[in-house]
Amino acid sequence: MKIIADSGSTKTTWLLTDESGKSKIITTQGINPFHQTMEDVRDIIYHELVSTDGFPATNLIQEINFYGAGCTKEIAPRFVTLLHDFFQYAKIEVGSDMLGAAKALFGSEEGIACILGTGANSCYYDGEKIVANVSPMGYILGDEGSGAVIGRTFINLVYKGDHTEDKELFEKEFKLTQTSIVESVYRKPMPNRFLASFAPYVKSISNTPWVRDMLIECFQLFFRRNVKHYGRPDLPCSFVGSIAYAFEEELREAAKREGFHVEKIMKAPITL
Repeated sequence: MKIIADSGSTKTTWLLTDESGKSKIITTQGINPFHQTMEDVRDIIYHELVSTDGFPATNLIQEINFYGAGCTKEIAPRFVTLLHDFFQYAKIEVGSDMLGAAKALFGSEEGIACILGTGANSCYYDGEKIVANVSPMGYILGDEGSGAVIGRTFINLVYKGDHTEDKELFEKEFKLTQTSIVESVYRKPMPNRFLASFAPYVKSISNTPWVRDMLIECFQLFFRRNVKHYGRPDLPCSFVGSIAYAFEEELREAAKREGFHVEKIMKAPITL
């Protein structure tokens, strides 16, 4: 049996395929070994994957290809070791979620592959490997266009911008206060997930002119600070991720304004 996994900061999708070609998907919470300890990752794999009903005996797993956020060259070997603790007979490969996305989007073709989910990333892919990658820098220093940055920007405009009249509706919807928001961002774990959790609400009011303008500007910044640096406006840009999928109209408008062509948008790189 073979497993292909795609992981972001919010969720991990595990595609299990047996020898007959029959497949099924198991979803767990996100795994990002850059932000989580290996013990946290171990708990997720044990409690949400291998211990679930219907998961095959671990000694039947022959191959695992794991593409995940935070799986840097430095961290990947440690993650391989951890996976071997569960799947001792499997051939295991751990790579970046960016490489997994590029393969899903372009296969053996050349292009600019992008991820817009809880976080953001991009690369110039030559049809086989990643040739260049502009560091996303994370949701505090970068991640333009991501769910976390859209949430952060929206909250900032509601509390400090020209749209404070929307604050009451927002606080009522989420049963939050300014104090509780600050506490969740600065004192609780995984603030990027917290900020990205507001994306569905932003989507529900995206026809509001100022919200639409905010979204387009966020995506324009993604193109300016990431895609532009590859110096290949002739290549198509394709996207994977929940944010790209949900805000396709605003994303395509931003690309048009910045002189880029968006070819394909996928909600997830792994589907049945």
